[in-house]
Amino acid sequence: MPFSSLGLSPALLKVLAEQNFTAPTPIQQAAIPAILNQKDVLGIAKTGSGKTAGYVLPILTNLQQTVIVKNRHVKVLVVVPTRELAIQVIEVFQLFSQALPQTIKCMAVFGGVSINPQMMALQGVNVLVATPGRLLELVEANAVHLSGIDTLVLDEADKMLNLGFKEEMDKIIALLPVKRQNLLFSATLSKDIKLINQLLLQDPEVIQIAEEPGTFDTITQVAYKVTDDKKGPLLRYLIKQHDMKQVLVFASSVYQADAIVNKLGKNNIDARAIHSKKSQGARTEAMRLFKSNKLRVLVATDLLSRGIDIDFLPYVINYDLPRSPKDYIHRIGRTGRAEATGEAISLISPEEEHHFSVIQKKMGKQVEMIDSQSLKVV
Repeated sequence: MPFSSLGLSPALLKVLAEQNFTAPTPIQQAAIPAILNQKDVLGIAKTGSGKTAGYVLPILTNLQQTVIVKNRHVKVLVVVPTRELAIQVIEVFQLFSQALPQTIKCMAVFGGVSINPQMMALQGVNVLVATPGRLLELVEANAVHLSGIDTLVLDEADKMLNLGFKEEMDKIIALLPVKRQNLLFSATLSKDIKLINQLLLQDPEVIQIAEEPGTFDTITQVAYKVTDDKKGPLLRYLIKQHDMKQVLVFASSVYQADAIVNKLGKNNIDARAIHSKKSQGARTEAMRLFKSNKLRVLVATDLLSRGIDIDFLPYVINYDLPRSPKDYIHRIGRTGRAEATGEAISLISPEEEHHFSVIQKKMGKQVEMIDSQSLKVV
């Protein structure tokens, strides 16, 4: 089925062709017609499945039929958990909106940077992508009004409650008009998603793209048994021994991420950390360098992983295991995308072996385990 059969704006179809998007993904094929028909949608599909374009394209098409009125009264609100995801989403909106005959101004707002430029730039904005805290600050300053929202999108909706956003989300939802279109997208179907579905959605189109048994076929997974004190040397050995470039390393905490970067740097491996304690400028620069393959290693925490979207990322390394098997799948799903191959490596301490067995069972796949003592790790 081609994009041209879904009812999208001709201008958007032209951009899709220019960007070599030949056919919609399963989530796009199901979500686009539903959103065009003004239905509420709950979309569940794995990371890298095209969820963002799945709502951006029909929203922009619908806005073309809307008369834009009242300054600072936005029509579309997209709420996301992190600044990095806000930047990623707004880039998709801007890519497609610039080709439309009717001007649609799109903007992202988030904390960690000065609020004043954002307040001034909100004039005439039609589509606003925002993190909850900064959005509420702007509302309180009368820089933006939410009473005219036609469409609400919660991207990574599973994170909007379990990352401690519930109180802020309650405040935001209370400011919205009762009659609106609600679109919830997530990589996983959790209890939180079911709850927010009941609270927000009216007779929704529920789209759940099942992960097929071959989901991990493009990802080579391997694990190394190693004691905690040897994880750092093993990480450096693997990077140097295999001449790895563009390596995404996941750490369990901000402190751990910084410690890993420090040790890598002392061993002449170019690395930066990206986490909540870094300034927005530092995070943006690290992402820019990493995406352009000018930074060898990026060390991230789970909170920040949602904004790391690279089609051909070759390596993901779990320095520490995540708490949830779903987060493990989300992490390794950063590689092996767009039909490219990738490698996911996990460093497993004795204390993590049982948890890793649980992850493998949930994933339905056995991972090769190598004893690092057999390697010549210095």
